[in-house]
Amino acid sequence: MRRLLSTADWDPDAVRYDVRDYAVEHLANPSGVLILDETGFLKKGTRSAGVARQYSGTAGWPENCRIGVFSTYATPAGRTLIDRALDVGAVVW
Repeated sequence: MRRLLSTADWDPDAVRYDVRDYAVEHLANPSGVLILDETGFLKKGTRSAGVARQYSGTAGWPENCRIGVFSTYATPAGRTLIDRALDVGAVVW
């Protein structure tokens, strides 16, 4: 899986749209919920783009990190990732 994700030539936005279409077709349910989650990715060093010293729940205090925001759709029939983004509006400490 790691080799596939690191070497394959694919468009992440197109995959996201395919997953969304699959979810609408196979998982749509009136009791479905959209789950939003932010996760801190701790970063050390100076070579990662967009890293800032900010509060991260992963660390429990301000730390050098990136914040990722994820949306997931869940129903009794299953769940799937709908979208993702790196948070560009994070507060810098």
